[in-house]
Amino acid sequence: MPIHPTAQIDKHAQIDPAADIGPNVVIDGHVTIGPGTKVYPNAYISGWTKIGANCQIHPGAIVGHLPQDFHFGGERTYCEIGDGTIIREFASVHRGTQPESKTIVGRNCFLMAYCHVGHNCDIRDGAKIYNCAALSGHVEIGENAIVSGYSLLHQFIRVGELAMIGGGSRIGMDVLPFMMCIGESECIGINAIGMRRAGYPTEERTAVKEAYRTLYRSPLPFGKAVEALRSHKPTACVSRILEFLAGPSKRGFCGPPGHQRGGRPSTRTTGDAEPINIAE
Repeated sequence: MPIHPTAQIDKHAQIDPAADIGPNVVIDGHVTIGPGTKVYPNAYISGWTKIGANCQIHPGAIVGHLPQDFHFGGERTYCEIGDGTIIREFASVHRGTQPESKTIVGRNCFLMAYCHVGHNCDIRDGAKIYNCAALSGHVEIGENAIVSGYSLLHQFIRVGELAMIGGGSRIGMDVLPFMMCIGESECIGINAIGMRRAGYPTEERTAVKEAYRTLYRSPLPFGKAVEALRSHKPTACVSRILEFLAGPSKRGFCGPPGHQRGGRPSTRTTGDAEPINIAE
């Protein structure tokens, strides 16, 4: 496929002969682009960026540019885009901040128009970031998770696999796998439709629903609710929720509906640490 004569290609770039580079594209730096990838007109790709095979980089998209971080000192950092990922118009993906660090977007992800993926984010395979959603630095998005349009995600939060964030939300805490969150970090239920479409059987969906009730609907403090969930023989999906809860959390976990409006306060745990009341 051709490289358009108006495209500006850095001498250090490595473009597969089967890639398609459109008019007025600028490729600046040690960029690698795999076979079958199409870069549409006026896209800008820079830095130590690696784009896999069969990707689409649409008009005006910016991939691998300098991070929006006052601590960045110009060191070598990276951006990696997995095979089959689509980056739509005017979306931006910035590379890492710390020397030799990376921003990673996995395979078969879909980044819609005007969304932003900040430095050092880690977006796993199949995730979808909808229009105008903004991910601050160091955000982790699990496999097949959905971040709906106009949502804002605080730095250092984690979003578990197949979780769904509703449109226009402001998420400042970790979102458990398979859960749905809206508004101000409020966990309102499970992503039952997403689980069904992904092929999870009824018993797994039921077990995750019971896990939600234990964590968010029981009168137990959050830490005690986690212990109660561990005390039962977990299914595969519930085990993944427990693994997520045991992982390192810098922001705590989303609370139940209404917790920001005087309801039950949200809590957080980090590994086996004692639960901390976020309302304190």
